[in-house]
Amino acid sequence: MKFYGIYIHIPFCRSKCPYCDFYSMRYSEEKAQQYKDALLRAIEQSPRAEGMVDSIYFGGGTPILMGHYLCEILDGVRARFPVAEDCEITVEANPAVMTLGCLRELHRHGFNRISMGVQSAVDDQLRTLGRLHSAAQARESVELCRIAGFENISVDLMLGTPGQTEDSIDAFCETFCPIVEHISAYLLKVEEGTPFARRHIETQCPDEDESAALYHKTVDTLRRWGFHQYEISNFAKDNRYSRHNTHYWNSIDYLGIGPAAHSFWNGERRYFPRDLDGFIELHNPWDLWEFDTAGGDFFEYAMLRLRLTDGLRFEECMKKYPNIDLTEFRKKAELLAQHGLAVVDEKHAALTTEGFLVSNSAIWSLLESYDLEG
Repeated sequence: MKFYGIYIHIPFCRSKCPYCDFYSMRYSEEKAQQYKDALLRAIEQSPRAEGMVDSIYFGGGTPILMGHYLCEILDGVRARFPVAEDCEITVEANPAVMTLGCLRELHRHGFNRISMGVQSAVDDQLRTLGRLHSAAQARESVELCRIAGFENISVDLMLGTPGQTEDSIDAFCETFCPIVEHISAYLLKVEEGTPFARRHIETQCPDEDESAALYHKTVDTLRRWGFHQYEISNFAKDNRYSRHNTHYWNSIDYLGIGPAAHSFWNGERRYFPRDLDGFIELHNPWDLWEFDTAGGDFFEYAMLRLRLTDGLRFEECMKKYPNIDLTEFRKKAELLAQHGLAVVDEKHAALTTEGFLVSNSAIWSLLESYDLEG
């Protein structure tokens, strides 16, 4: 049985965080209703593929702001696509805008996973990041999710932020590790055009060595709390990996719906422009769907797999790409291993924690000679 995912972008927030480069704007009820109607039209007219949908992900923005419309949108997906009984259905949430009533409605309707943007357990750091919630409010929001019936909860931790120390990491882990199943911990990237970039916030952040130490601290601490690292920035208890994101890293098809949403579909990477009004106005929003690049070749597959702690499995790779010669790859992987950046054996090659810290250059060094090959 072939499985694939659905991603639905909800481009609304209560306010824009100063580090955020995702496509979003301030929520308005009128615009949200118009967008809900446009999404339902798009879903009804969307392409389909053989197999079943086993992951549906509502990302943003702050999707939970549209809580009273999300169930209707999910109904539209179920009417258009064959959805697996155990489908992972995720909604991103912000502790500042969550209510028990909304969470209960979502859970009753089949949503079974919450991904919450917490970022820190230190109030001063949260204020610097422009977050609207406190650390106490974030913990209370996890408790609300539990009361509503959610058994799969993920929270985000941002690393390398102004004022962050190893004590900050301890505070976050002590607060959330006992009460959630999944943690995404990623280094702050100052995106061009954001308020953080205009303020040159990087001058207030830990330097490269300090950020590396914070990453190591996070990996080690989460391991002690029983979280298994399965990707550069992702950690899970009890195999509660994000099925949706794992599809991305395994080059499994997913269909993105909404302005700025990207897809990997039938061997092509496609996207919708960052244009909410254009998406709303068209009777068939798929007229906006643009081709980006061909996808699914060995270079792309290996690049994505090397983000995973499981790395590149040679036997699996040769079945998928029988014409690829891995001799050069193995030689370069052995060189990285000599510097502690990778581990290599007869079955696979994978980056170490040190390798993840320089993942862009490490992966490029392994795959440079395969660029544009099939």
